Amino acid sequence: MHRTVGLRLNSKVSALLLADAVVDDPAHADDAARRLAGQRGRSLGAGLAEDGCDVLSALGGLGFEPRPDAQRRVLLHNCPFHALATRHTALVCGLNHAFLTGLLEGLGAADVDARLAPRPGACCVELNLPS
Repeated sequence: MHRTVGLRLNSKVSALLLADAVVDDPAHADDAARRLAGQRGRSLGAGLAEDGCDVLSALGGLGFEPRPDAQRRVLLHNCPFHALATRHTALVCGLNHAFLTGLLEGLGAADVDARLAPRPGACCVELNLPS
């Protein structure tokens, strides 16, 4: 059983990350938050990789509702941080991008590229799969 079972990301997770960043580096909390998000993503991804989890199952288990399309992209149809992202879009989407980039690194999926691609009613990040 993968560790993502029962682990759903939500605005509380994002808020805790922001609080940790303020404590870690109050003068540069936004940079600290992105750094911490990347670290947490890498750590989680590495653990999931040890469990044999792939990118799509990791994203699905975390609540992103990933769906590959014909253009070799994975669109994320749910934003686990939606409640907070509607109020602080740039900050939360930046954290999400850093988290997902770290998650991919931890999973050993260096050939998958996470990029910001905001879409209404969906996650602000999409993944580009290798050709």
